[in-house]
Amino acid sequence: MEELLMIKDLLLQGDIPSALTIVDELEEMSRDDKINNIRSYAKVLLLHLIKQQAENRTTRSWDISIRNSAREIQEKNKRRKAGGYYLTTEELRSILDVAYIMAIDSASLEVREGKYESEELAEMLNQEEIINQALALIS
Repeated sequence: MEELLMIKDLLLQGDIPSALTIVDELEEMSRDDKINNIRSYAKVLLLHLIKQQAENRTTRSWDISIRNSAREIQEKNKRRKAGGYYLTTEELRSILDVAYIMAIDSASLEVREGKYESEELAEMLNQEEIINQALALIS
């Protein structure tokens, strides 16, 4: 709210460049928040896709978590008023690549009751296939 008041004051003073600078900062903060939110859902999505591949099975709980995470990512990525999306497919892939590493760590605690270290689990999996599967679910 403080930033909005600053913008108002700057506009009333006629200092449009400074007001636009604050608008740009607010826009960047909003985008960062969207990215963090999407990354969080991506970790959950990937965690369950990893568990499915590692254990060669699924559960209703995993399936529902996968569907819900994909839906949340789709929803968070939509620009409601302007239309379009916040992130391109390439940017989503980049986020999934980062989230994959975090999801492997979490999955190592759950797959086969924590039998594998993160590195061991990663070697057992096809990362490209999992990332592509996640992208297909999001698209």
